[in-house]
Amino acid sequence: MTLLELLQLVRKHLKLTVLLPVICAVVVGAYSFLFMANEYTATTDVYVLSTSSSSNSNTTGPTNTDLTASQMLTNDVAEIIQSERVAKDTADQLQMSSLKGYDITVTSETTTRVIQLSVKGHDAASCAAIANSLVENASNAAREVMEVESINPIDQAETPDQPSGPNRLLYTAVAFLAGLFLAIAIIVLMDMLNTKIRNAEDAEETLGIPVIGRIPATKEGK
Repeated sequence: MTLLELLQLVRKHLKLTVLLPVICAVVVGAYSFLFMANEYTATTDVYVLSTSSSSNSNTTGPTNTDLTASQMLTNDVAEIIQSERVAKDTADQLQMSSLKGYDITVTSETTTRVIQLSVKGHDAASCAAIANSLVENASNAAREVMEVESINPIDQAETPDQPSGPNRLLYTAVAFLAGLFLAIAIIVLMDMLNTKIRNAEDAEETLGIPVIGRIPATKEGK
C-alpha cells in the first residue's frame, strides 16, 4: 500500500480517524485529572566531609589526595542513604511504618562531593520531612561504618508548593497519538479484509486476467 492509498483510506474513514484519537485523549485526560493524585518532590543537596578533610581544616585547603579520597567515598555514602538501615531509622524517627510509597532518588558524581537527594510522594510535607531525616540518619550510619566525619546538608529540603507530577498533558497527548495510530491500523485492517472488487486493478489481481474494456456507470439507466 502506497502513502497515497493510505491517505485516501484515511480520508474515506475521516470520522473514525478523528473520533477515536479524541475519545482516547478525553478518557485518559479525564482519568489523569480526576483519579491520579498529585505527586510532590522534595530535594536537598548534601556535602560529604571525610575525616581526612576535617583533620586538614587548619591548612590552606584540602589537598588533591583529600579530594580524591572524599570523591571515592561519595558513591559509598550514596549507597548508605538508600540502605535498608537508614530507611528503617528514618521511618522510626518519623513514626511511620515504612517508606513504601515514596520514591527516593540519590544522584552523585565522581567529580564532586555533593550528593543530591530527592524524595517523591503524594504528601508534600512528608516528602520534605523524609528527605531531611534521611540525611540525618545517613550521617549517623556513615560515621559508624566509614571514614566519614559527617554528611552536611547544604540546604534543608523545603515543603514543595507545587506538584511535580503526574504530567497529565503528556499522558493526554500520548493517548491522542495512540488513538490515531489505532484508528489507522483499524482502517488498514478493514481494507485488507474487504474482498470486494472495487476497481479494474482489483479485478486483474483477483482474476489474473487483464481488463479489456469498461462499461461506464449511468444514472437512471440512460
